[in-house]
Amino acid sequence: MSERYPAKQYAMDWIEENRQRLSDLDIEIWNYAEPAWREYKSAKAYVELLRADGWDVEEGSGEMPTAFVARWGDGGPVLGAYAEYDAVPGNSQQPAPFRAPREGLHPYTSGHTDPHSMLGVAGLTGALAAKAAMEKYGIKGQLVFFGEPAEKLCGSKPIHAAKGYYDGFDAFICYHPWPQNTVEWQSHFGAYYACVFTFECVEPEAWGDPTAVPAGANRLAGRVPGAVDALMLMYTNTKFTRDAMFAAAGNWTLNEVILHAGDATADNLPPRFSQIQYAWRTTDLKMQERIWEVLADNARHAAAVTGCEVSVRWVSKTRVALPNQAMADLTWRNLAQVGPPEYDESARAFGREIQKNLGLAQMDNPFPPDVSQLLPPQDYEAQVRSQLPPWQQFIGADDYVEYMWHAPSVRLLTARPRLRPPSAGYQYPAWTYLAMGGRPEIMDPGMFVAGQTIAATLLDLATKEDELAKAKAEFVERTGGGVGGKHWVGPLLPRDIVPPHDLKWPEYITTERGDEWVVPTPITRGEKL
Repeated sequence: MSERYPAKQYAMDWIEENRQRLSDLDIEIWNYAEPAWREYKSAKAYVELLRADGWDVEEGSGEMPTAFVARWGDGGPVLGAYAEYDAVPGNSQQPAPFRAPREGLHPYTSGHTDPHSMLGVAGLTGALAAKAAMEKYGIKGQLVFFGEPAEKLCGSKPIHAAKGYYDGFDAFICYHPWPQNTVEWQSHFGAYYACVFTFECVEPEAWGDPTAVPAGANRLAGRVPGAVDALMLMYTNTKFTRDAMFAAAGNWTLNEVILHAGDATADNLPPRFSQIQYAWRTTDLKMQERIWEVLADNARHAAAVTGCEVSVRWVSKTRVALPNQAMADLTWRNLAQVGPPEYDESARAFGREIQKNLGLAQMDNPFPPDVSQLLPPQDYEAQVRSQLPPWQQFIGADDYVEYMWHAPSVRLLTARPRLRPPSAGYQYPAWTYLAMGGRPEIMDPGMFVAGQTIAATLLDLATKEDELAKAKAEFVERTGGGVGGKHWVGPLLPRDIVPPHDLKWPEYITTERGDEWVVPTPITRGEKL
């Protein structure tokens, strides 16, 4: 077990003394519930707090308006941590024990799911506490805390990486709320690509034969199909070709959303503009590239038969993970010393109130036992491996993997409670999970266990040269020579990429009607059919 030396104990005491204001920040971010690339209030809250604490903060890092980089210290190892703070459209919910979308907005506005409010404040807690201890005890080292917007689109981290922000680091600590308390060992997350295809009907007059109709009646000629037809052909062609891309193995996914569907009215003029985004997750980069080839072919064909031009805008490209078991072992020792989260009666009472409102029997402890226990990394690894084919190392996608190719990195997991099902196979409504995310009595225990573990691990990396040396040696071995080595994979996006924050992502707007979601607040839903 990792040693609780004076600087580490000071960091633990600092967290306890600052517990309430950090808990308040978590709820502040949760209530903002700002979606990807639109986290203006959330980013501002972090920036103001960090500046007040003595950090040098670069706002708008990487040309991303809601990103930031905060730096403190000099000499010693360069250590990184981060916050995420984007919410997810379609997940609006008040912190109530019944279904209650936030008042005064469209019922499907955004809300925090994981929640990223907890994730970000846990990382901040660790960084602030480590800084306080390093100042108190004169420990050399540089702490860098990133503000990472748009994680749900794997947005900022590939861009920060491409633009050189992760160069020159000695270690990174990644974190995520989870159903269990553990550290990821060998099986991590896979690759994610996303792009937006834009179809433009630039010259509709070039379609058809204008001599086939009376003079001045060109609108009676055959109308060019236009951008909406191009979008629909792209959509349906990709549905048809999806099953032919790969065998149904490896848990790969391909998803789409229509960003613009013509933005016109139904008349005899062709829609001139449409956009569709695709995002896909697989276990390796070769699969990613194959899916891209099929999508690009589909887009070119859709444009050709509808009288359109097509262009592509990359939103994200992430690498797969690069595990580091030395970092995992160090972080696990600190998590074991901190201990699992503890939930008091107020937390359990809220869970029981949800069960009561759903007509279920109320449990004395409505949370699964995993949230109050520690799970060794090797045991967690065995659980993950039991659900995957032997050949598969990666599953899902998350852009934390970008850190891992620039310095030894770890991913810590601490509990974000769900409710214990009353019987096998029972699924609670999604709102129950969302509502608990806004309750400090349920979120704080796991958040502060994470903050304490992050602080302790940062201090070990700053003071124990042998621990950092082991992690670096493993990084060099896995990459075949470190950054630039024969097995190293560099950033997949170009250094001059223009961040896609200008695209039509969901957001809050202010009109003469007041503050509302990008979809106007409905007066009525009309009649049910």
